[in-house]
Formats: sequence, structure tokens, C-alpha cells
Amino acid sequence: MAFGYQILGFGSGGGPGAQDPYDIEVLVVAGGAGGGIGYGGGGGAGGYRTDGTLTLTGGTDYTITVGAGGSAGTSDTTYAEGNQGSLSQIDDGGATITTFTSAGGGWGSAYSKGTAGAGGSGGGGTYNGAGGAGNTPSTSPSQGSAGGSGPSAWDCWPSGGGGGHSQAGGSGTCSGHYGSGPGGPGGNGTANSITGSSVSYAGGGGGATNSGTGGTGGSGVGGVGSVPGTSATSATINTGGGGGGCQQWANTAGDGGSGVVILKVADANAATVTTSGSVTKDTSSVADYTIFKFTGDGVYSSG
Repeated sequence: MAFGYQILGFGSGGGPGAQDPYDIEVLVVAGGAGGGIGYGGGGGAGGYRTDGTLTLTGGTDYTITVGAGGSAGTSDTTYAEGNQGSLSQIDDGGATITTFTSAGGGWGSAYSKGTAGAGGSGGGGTYNGAGGAGNTPSTSPSQGSAGGSGPSAWDCWPSGGGGGHSQAGGSGTCSGHYGSGPGGPGGNGTANSITGSSVSYAGGGGGATNSGTGGTGGSGVGGVGSVPGTSATSATINTGGGGGGCQQWANTAGDGGSGVVILKVADANAATVTTSGSVTKDTSSVADYTIFKFTGDGVYSSG
């Protein structure tokens, strides 16, 4: 498993004005994980990082990798965990770099599979299983939270929700026999306004249940867990949300949402920048700044 993103270094300043080297603001969100199938737990959100300002050097190509969301567990005959989300990174390819690590989300578990996956945020556990650890590997500030656990009672089936950046996933709750309780909600992510508008990222997926209501997706971007006869929902793309867990094999669990890399660059410095790949350039939403939003792999050439 690979994860993380690499950057050249952090500096001070960062206001409008041409300079070399120059500072930018950055948001890097890894891919969220898929939910489990068969009393499935919700997928954990991808790691969320906004560590200060990034110092770039003119004439340098920066490779941008945007992590894919983990696919949901799939099976017609047995229980299956979801799949881990993938890294997002910025890399100058140099020999001397400062490294920050951002993990993909941890997979949602399935019945009898044990502890859910660890990652940027951890996946949700199912019957007799713990939620996965979040902020794995450890970063400061934290890149995510733990997933919720499944119940220990043999006749109770609500599963835990995946962790989100700002909140742990909720545990499955029993209010009676044979799973009569809601699935655990996905933990909430975090809203960020780097693009000029507030957008939520990195919410966990909701857990499934045998009776009651499926767990909600964190911050509205994580997938919703299912009840019998229904499928879970997938996370919103380019948010790093976790997919919802699915109760039955005949239906489907939710996929994790892909990640995103967003760079906020002073207009004077952005004037000579060229880019390639899956990127949009916005010069109107934030005064004096250009926003480069990578929704897939690409290259940022600093001019």
C-alpha cells in the first residue's frame, strides 16, 4: 500500500506579488475507502491536509497525483471488506524534500472480518469488530479520525460508520434484538474555502443495519449505509469521502470518493504557470489569486 504526498518545503509570506521562490496555499485530500458488504461498516475518509503555505521554486515541474476512491466490497456469496483509498501527493522529484504523509481512507469491515482498516480516517467495524484507527500514520495536525465499532451482542447487527477528518465514526447502536437499531453515522469532515466557496471534504461513510436506518454519511459527502433490500450509496467524487456499508449480498456497498489537490496562487506568480492533466484554472472566485484544482493526475510547472 502506498500513500502520502511530498512537497518541497514551507515558507512564510504568501501575499500577492511576483517572487521566486514564492508561497502558495494548498489543500490535499486523499481518496476515501469503500464500504463493506454483509453487515458492512462504512469506509473511512481520505487523509485531509492543509499544512501552512507551500514554497515553490520557479522553473520546477511539480507532479500532482490525485488518489482514487477505494471500491466497495463485492460478493454474491460471502462477506467482503471494502478497499483502501489511495494517496494524493505533490512531488517535485528532487533529492532534498520535506515530506508530509496523507493516507487513503481505511476500508469498511464486513461480518466476521474483524477490525476495520486503518488510514487517514479509519473504516467502520461490524459485529464484534473494532473500528479502524485514524491518523495513520500519525501527522500533526491530525489528518483524520477513527472509525466506529460494531456491536458485541450476537443478535445485534448495526455496523459502525467510517471516520471523518474532524469526527470519529459512530458505533452501531442496538435498541433491541436482531439488529433493531441504526447503523453508525460517518464522522464529519471539514469545510474549506480555498476555492472562494465553502466545500466539505473527508466525511466518513455510514454503517449498514439489519433493521432500522442506515448510517448517514459524514458532512453530506460520505455514502449512506443500507438496510435490507437496498444498496448503500457512494461518496461524492473529489471530496475524499468514505462509501456506505451494505447489509445484504444481493445489493451493493458504496465506493469511496476520489481525492483532490487544490493550489491557491497569487495572480502575479500564476501568470507564468503552465499545467497539464485533469486541472481547472479559476481566476475570478478569489480576488488577486488563481485557483488550480486538480481532480486527477497532472503537472504544475511553476514558470
